[in-house]
Amino acid sequence: MKVILAENSGFCFGVKRAMKLAFEAANNSESPIYSLGPLIHNPQQVKQLSLKGVHEVSDIESLEAGEVLIIRSHGTTPLVLEKAKSKGLMIVDATCPFVVNAQKLSQTLNSEGYQVVIVGEGDHPEVIGIMGFTENKAWVIDKASIVKELPNTKRIGVVAQTTQSFDNFREVVSALLEKCSELKVFNTICNATAQRQEGAIELAKNVDVMLVIGGYNSANTNRLASLCKSSGVPTYHIETVDELNELWLKGVKIIGVTAGASTPEWIIDEVINRLEPETTISN
Repeated sequence: MKVILAENSGFCFGVKRAMKLAFEAANNSESPIYSLGPLIHNPQQVKQLSLKGVHEVSDIESLEAGEVLIIRSHGTTPLVLEKAKSKGLMIVDATCPFVVNAQKLSQTLNSEGYQVVIVGEGDHPEVIGIMGFTENKAWVIDKASIVKELPNTKRIGVVAQTTQSFDNFREVVSALLEKCSELKVFNTICNATAQRQEGAIELAKNVDVMLVIGGYNSANTNRLASLCKSSGVPTYHIETVDELNELWLKGVKIIGVTAGASTPEWIIDEVINRLEPETTISN
């Protein structure tokens, strides 16, 4: 049995940056430290952070002046940022630069009079944050079939949740052409997401089974699993090594492994070490 580990697996730049900022805050601050929501969508890594003194909160109501608030890689709304500043919180902004770009573009489109469309999941924290930069006026569309339900409007400006698949983004944009006379499109899908998706799809064509490692609450990991399944290869999404099932691997000669952008290297290593085959890196 042989394992092929996708080259672009695990932490992306934005998550690495968020983790670095969080650990720096934990090491250098004497004040209590909180992240607004889970810093990244990986429960195991969030638990590691809590042991370092970085605790998760769902809102900032109970926080007091002088305490440290980490804005996670998904970002947040301008309203939350203003409120945090007014409370005297020490803000560590770990918003991914790709997310910041989507926020700024949405804000500009809204100020220029475009009806902003965010291609993404309405309940995802990143999308909620981007919505805030449009004064909550944006339309959130997760698939092209919904576009037919939208009213016609003169000008539409489009951005994407940074972890969207390019194919879905393209389909929504194509459908929007029939809804307006002017369409302005910004592809805000991050490079790391695109690379992981392309690599996973290509790898799935050459293996007997795909293992996708990452948090069940991670949008980009779920999308990787969905893309691999759509290729027709048996695909299993796991969070940790303990979820491996030997029956999945019975008679299998080649296993493909990929991992979401919020999956730490140590979790990937545990899975690889449990499989104990010859491990190679795909091109």
